[in-house]
Amino acid sequence: MACENCGSGKDGSKGCESGSCGTSCGPAIGHGKLEVFDWLSNMRLPSGQLTFDCVEIRFKNDRKAFFRNVNNLVLYVGDTVAVEAQSGHDIGTVTLTGELVRIQMKKKNVSEDSENVRKVYRKANQRDIEVWQAARDKEESVKIRSRKIATALGLEMKISDIEFQGDGTKATFYYTAEGRVDFRQLIKEFAAEFRIRIEMKQIGYRQEAAKIGGIGSSGRELCCSTWITDFRSVSTSAARYQQLAINPQKLAGQCGKLKCCLNFELDSYLDALNDFPSMDSTFETEKGTANCVKIDVFKKQMWFSYQDGGMNWFILSVDQVKELIEKSKNGVKTAPLEDLAKELVAEEKRDFMDVIQANSLERFERKNQRRKRQKPNGTRNNKKNAKVESPKSLDANQGDTKPKSQRTKKHKKYNQNKKGFNRGSSNRKED
Repeated sequence: MACENCGSGKDGSKGCESGSCGTSCGPAIGHGKLEVFDWLSNMRLPSGQLTFDCVEIRFKNDRKAFFRNVNNLVLYVGDTVAVEAQSGHDIGTVTLTGELVRIQMKKKNVSEDSENVRKVYRKANQRDIEVWQAARDKEESVKIRSRKIATALGLEMKISDIEFQGDGTKATFYYTAEGRVDFRQLIKEFAAEFRIRIEMKQIGYRQEAAKIGGIGSSGRELCCSTWITDFRSVSTSAARYQQLAINPQKLAGQCGKLKCCLNFELDSYLDALNDFPSMDSTFETEKGTANCVKIDVFKKQMWFSYQDGGMNWFILSVDQVKELIEKSKNGVKTAPLEDLAKELVAEEKRDFMDVIQANSLERFERKNQRRKRQKPNGTRNNKKNAKVESPKSLDANQGDTKPKSQRTKKHKKYNQNKKGFNRGSSNRKED
């Protein structure tokens, strides 16, 4: 990989091979996964104030943690460091330094003096990186083997991902399951098979999609694997408020749950729906009770039909519906829906011409037809008005629109050197 900023790499493609240039372009940073822009990096601290001694470290996929720089190392975004672990050490990448780390710790309710904030040992040397890369290379084969062991034990679980510690002495198995799983025997099998310390962590389906990653229906990377850190519950009511059809194939994401983006614009829809009457609102007309069947948030319109049964829907404005509901509460029956819908001012349709015919599927066929029709002038009329004649007369009179009596005969030029040529003989051929 190569980087446009630092110029590292071998094959000339985009991306940073080492990840030490401070950009999110390489495997050390994770291709922009959970990237945080340090907008305080170019600001100088007031005189006498020391730099914040905590840094943010990212490990595999979306796992991040805060560590204390007790040795006052000069660390930059993208540096690979060895940090303290529960037992041994781990290898991670610096993703944030300076005062912005203090803000992130407050946001995540992590105290600066907490015992959970471990130490940064040193910058990773070549030996540390080699052991770390060797452990990372074994993760895929270990995951396949662990799935086979879990299937053999008959456990209803799916091992989604495996993360080795930087020193290769411990592995964390992330799995998904519908209920609680008794994996005591499974841990014994794993320890005997892989000869390492085992830790099991159950995650949800949304967290699984965030760890694995992928491309969403929008054509971009999944939101959960790039910037979403808190996974809120999404219900079908969010789709109903936005007037979306309850289609599981379109509303579900790669995790199999409802898409997180259904919550993005939900607040805007709820604010707009405050001006609308309830969907259960009804009013009395001369022909019967009318109830609401559909609303349009953007046009501020509502569709009504008769409660007794009727296939016709009638469009009414929101202000008009409010007035009709008030009259119905006072015991006044309104005019039929047919008459009320006529009072709604119809929108003016804009006439436009499709100059390039981009929306027509037959535009290529029309061009071909025009080319076929382009022939010499008068040919079409001759075909319609021409009588059945001998082939010789058709060749001679082709393109002549005069009556037959006024046509001049054309003679061919004969070679005088030909045998049997006689100007006055009756063998002369005429066309």
